[in-house]
Amino acid sequence: MSDEAKDLEKNLDNYKTKVKTDLVAYVDLEKELQFTARASGGYTIEYDAELQWGIMPTDSLLTSIAACMAIDMVSFLRKMRCEISSFSMKAEATRNPEPPQYFRAVHLHITIKGKNIDQKKMDRAVSLSKDKYCSVYHTCRPDMEHTVTYEIVSED
Repeated sequence: MSDEAKDLEKNLDNYKTKVKTDLVAYVDLEKELQFTARASGGYTIEYDAELQWGIMPTDSLLTSIAACMAIDMVSFLRKMRCEISSFSMKAEATRNPEPPQYFRAVHLHITIKGKNIDQKKMDRAVSLSKDKYCSVYHTCRPDMEHTVTYEIVSED
């Protein structure tokens, strides 16, 4: 194992060890099929089955998968001494056509710009998040196909 890989493993010893293990959320009917969800941190999300006043729960799940992996990956890359000037992710999902209409596949495509970013570091960051740390991804069905691609835009 390279010195850089050993440093990363050492830095990850305490990663996500201080998470709350018991969460509470509240969902209240507002009208028709519109709900307000309040998370344990006090944040609210508006849900609407007809997309007039809020997000659909499946859209929220897809963005949660992407956001969880993005947080992990940016944290890992920064620990690998990458200088990230921009990071964006496009998330696409394919759902089962019949109930239950679970996600059959999720594809994430990342466009990242910065210095000291290479394929090896990106592959490592993807692997760590997908295989070990992304709690949202690991909450999904184990048979869900999940792919991640990326494009590195160099600033050099």
